[in-house]
Amino acid sequence: MTETPADAQPPAKKGGLLRSSAIFSGLTLVSRFLGLARDLAITARLGASQTIAADAYYTALAFPNLFRRMFAEGAFAAAFVPDYAKRLVAEGKEAADRFAADALATMAAVTIAITIACQLAMPWIMTVYSYGFLEDPAKFKLAVILTQITMPYLPCMVIAALFAGTLQARGRFIIYGFYPTLLNVVMLAAVLPQKDPTTAAYAASWGVLVAGVSQAALCWWGAHRSGARIHPRHLRLTGQVKTMLRRMVPGVIASSATQINLFISAMLASQVAGMRVWLNVAERFYQLPLSLVGVAIGVALLPRLSTALQVEDKDDAQGAMDQAVVFGLALSLPAAAALMGMPYYLTDGFFTRGAFTSQDAADSARLLFHYGWGVPAFVLIKILQPAFFARGDTRNPMNYSLISVAVNIALGVALFFTMGFQGIAFATAAASWITVFQMVAYLRAKSIWTPSKRAVGKVVRVTLASVGMGVAVALASHFRPVLEAPLASLLPHGTKEIAVLLVCLAGAALYPVLLFAFGGVTPGEARAAFRRRKGDVAAPPADLP
Repeated sequence: MTETPADAQPPAKKGGLLRSSAIFSGLTLVSRFLGLARDLAITARLGASQTIAADAYYTALAFPNLFRRMFAEGAFAAAFVPDYAKRLVAEGKEAADRFAADALATMAAVTIAITIACQLAMPWIMTVYSYGFLEDPAKFKLAVILTQITMPYLPCMVIAALFAGTLQARGRFIIYGFYPTLLNVVMLAAVLPQKDPTTAAYAASWGVLVAGVSQAALCWWGAHRSGARIHPRHLRLTGQVKTMLRRMVPGVIASSATQINLFISAMLASQVAGMRVWLNVAERFYQLPLSLVGVAIGVALLPRLSTALQVEDKDDAQGAMDQAVVFGLALSLPAAAALMGMPYYLTDGFFTRGAFTSQDAADSARLLFHYGWGVPAFVLIKILQPAFFARGDTRNPMNYSLISVAVNIALGVALFFTMGFQGIAFATAAASWITVFQMVAYLRAKSIWTPSKRAVGKVVRVTLASVGMGVAVALASHFRPVLEAPLASLLPHGTKEIAVLLVCLAGAALYPVLLFAFGGVTPGEARAAFRRRKGDVAAPPADLP
């Protein structure tokens, strides 16, 4: 996903911007946990491999999101927000709002046209996108109908993204960070009362549409309260809008490549009953630590890096990059160790209930294991990208993204037919590490950044602490019956859920002890990393993780 370069962000008060970034990161984390609650409810009602409803629903949820990620996130925000912010400062509110209204008319028209075309052609599209469903006509028909219901979510999200962008440009981040949680709340309300899997799938799909309208309405209300006066108007391809569309092209290309990869992965997944659900369960787990990392780095570490690069202080830029990498790995390596050490304990402990079977949990765990060793790479990409963006370099990250996607597709297809469905997760993790190696090699070749000996030593110590914690949770997973026996005698229900929560808490408590013991991070360094320094400006997040 293309992110906004740090030097393209609109001006704002330093303290307020840092506080807004903290609020946004916290709301993002809340959204992740609500998303986990949503998925727990949906999988319990819909199941995975044992019903046709689960695969059909997750198809309906995923398909409009392929386009949403191309248009409503990343590329659009990177093109629209800087232009709107500059006009807000240079030309005034009325001129900026006229530009936003023209952009709204253009993007709404494009996405509405895509929505209608996809709804009309959905039976033929589904033949390609979910060709594995053709063996089950009932599943195929249900997937077509549910996806037709959810497709209008696309224009709703584009409209919401535009008004959220105006809030971002005006330095208002509470609604900008909160509005994604509406999807989780609405879908929980829609699904929880349902008992039949197919009825629940219909309720969840209509919930997606209701949530989309609600999100767009909330963002419009927030923008209006902040002073923006953006009203619907007829379609006009002005010079300003054309410039914005041209600026979107690199991001759309990079995002399109990623979505092609997701499209092909979904095609392969349609051949295995329940696999789209398993992918979603695995994604929910590995996205949680990414959100936690985003809270720490987005609020305190990356602002310092952005400031150092902008003032061309090479020594401070080196220190900032070293610190960001060390702390990023200090948070992501233990997450990887936990996901690899007890993948089945996590998926079974949290998700196995109702129509979601223990076999579904086992298959989800096979995917989660491979996503686990990719987590540090996912985080490092987010840390290394600002080193390019702060220098106005968007081409190289785009090229690396295209190479990664090509590797991901080729490797994913090959492994799917050799090692099985978990080959898709293996390919994603491997391709992400290839991107990291490319970025590090370029930064080193251009003398932009090379990890110092001290940073390398810290990473080794962090790795040892993470391995120690991973071994501990793996042992807990192995001796699960022993751990759960005392709880079973005390609690008639919820034994496995409480046990896995306790193991997670114990691992979280053990890791800092090991980290400080090995010298990966000292308490003084931890305090210094999260202390804001004079002159640091926090860049607002480019998208919601």
